[in-house]
Amino acid sequence: MSMFREDVDDFVLWANHEADRTDWPAEWRSTEFTESGPAPRRIYPDYLASRLAEAAREASPGVTLVEAGGEVVDLGVVGGHVRVVIEGLDGFPTSENVGGSGGTVLEADHVVLATGLERKRPAFAARVIDHPALVRHPYSEAGIARILDVRRDAVVAIVGTLLSAYDSAALLLRRGHTGTIHMISRSGLTLRTYPPDHRHQVLRLPPPRLHRDAYEGLQEFVRCLTEEWERACAAVAREYPDVPSEVITERVAKSWEPYMPEILRRVPSADLRALLDGYGSLLAVLRVGAVAYTTELVDAAMAAGGQIVLTTGRIADIRDAEAGRLALSVEGRSSTRTVEADLVILNFGRESDYERVDSALWANLLRKGLALPHGRTGRGVEVDERGVLLGPSGVPSGPISVVGGPREGDEIVRYGRTGAFAFNLAAIKNHSVQVAATVLHRLESCYDERADDVAALTGATEEAGLSIMLDVRRMASRRRADRQALEGRLEDSIQRIREITTRAGGTPATTPALRFAVNAAATVKMTDLSVTPRDLRSLLGLAEPAT
Repeated sequence: MSMFREDVDDFVLWANHEADRTDWPAEWRSTEFTESGPAPRRIYPDYLASRLAEAAREASPGVTLVEAGGEVVDLGVVGGHVRVVIEGLDGFPTSENVGGSGGTVLEADHVVLATGLERKRPAFAARVIDHPALVRHPYSEAGIARILDVRRDAVVAIVGTLLSAYDSAALLLRRGHTGTIHMISRSGLTLRTYPPDHRHQVLRLPPPRLHRDAYEGLQEFVRCLTEEWERACAAVAREYPDVPSEVITERVAKSWEPYMPEILRRVPSADLRALLDGYGSLLAVLRVGAVAYTTELVDAAMAAGGQIVLTTGRIADIRDAEAGRLALSVEGRSSTRTVEADLVILNFGRESDYERVDSALWANLLRKGLALPHGRTGRGVEVDERGVLLGPSGVPSGPISVVGGPREGDEIVRYGRTGAFAFNLAAIKNHSVQVAATVLHRLESCYDERADDVAALTGATEEAGLSIMLDVRRMASRRRADRQALEGRLEDSIQRIREITTRAGGTPATTPALRFAVNAAATVKMTDLSVTPRDLRSLLGLAEPAT
């Protein structure tokens, strides 16, 4: 849960040694947190706020962080700048009011869209979407309060059977709930539990062998891939006896990621979408599990029978029932049943199709052609290799970068991340590093982005390697003084590259061109997903103090 991929222990260290636990729930105030142990979601915003405040204090001279509330509803690109239209924002510096609309416009040199996950608007609940017995946002303050306020003997229906559904069920059980809890989903899949002291590991497995030169249809593709999957899982069990059986599928899924872009390239877009829609939940449970704290109560209640009822089926409708209850119509394979509940909690996933999201901002960006739905997958929007938002014909829409959920489709086809994207913090951290580098390249005069390939780096290999590692350490440093010291050493190293190239009789690249090439290489190193975060820190030379 560390926000720094190159410093996997940061969240644990903050929680154990820095956090103010005064307002924490009593059960967590004396907890000693560990890497593989649980932590309450409600403290994570405190951690992020603490690290953001620290970054603001240690920022370069002249940098000001302004945090403000308001809803961004539109963007417009004018002359290389972005006009950001915000509703509900007053008194913001360097802004102007949009006549009569109550909106505010900010002029920005670069915009980063980090809009998170989009919520589904379920058609089956349209008639009761504002009903007091329906909890649409179970992680919101109001949603948690509503769950905790329900009678302990109440009948509760949870739509969903994966991580967020487990969270809601566990929240009820921990407060002593005695009533029946129905957990309902189309797949009926449930979470795997990680073994104690679980740590992520990257295995080097051979690519799937599909034995086909040409694509022969979705059914045959799934059959061949399933055979290879079973073969790979058996090989891990045989060749890596130290890998617990509970995480074999996770190890295989992770090891296959580098091969998936080429494999998926042969699948037509319509079939790729069908594959992702039909197997999305299965891919999620194969790719990630959960710690025992999240699963043990729920699994025990399921095993005991009675209190938690797991139902596989599609919810066709939710309607009003007597006495303020709701009635869910659940269609199974051979029959339809009705479940009446005092409280219904919607934990059934996010909206990945950006043509359907309930967002004024994304609706406007799509309408104006500043954003395009991801063509191959129908998930998220089109971006380039650095996360820059793309418009028609693959042309950048302007100085607008994207982080997180809207990049799901691109992550699938570019990097092969096909399971549980919403839980993939490593990918989102990589977006942040990549986008931060892109913004700085564009705004700072010390970079020359036009120099995509600088031959001088290969002409001074040893010094170039030193420059790249100095830049890695500079980007990973949180203290201004450390960054400034590394900045000086980096500039000296880049000048030595120019001198080496000149002595060799070549034409030296400009300092901004070399700086861009070095930073681009450093960014690639910091976003290497082929290794675990702990291994990454060691490979980057960050395990030891800088010398």
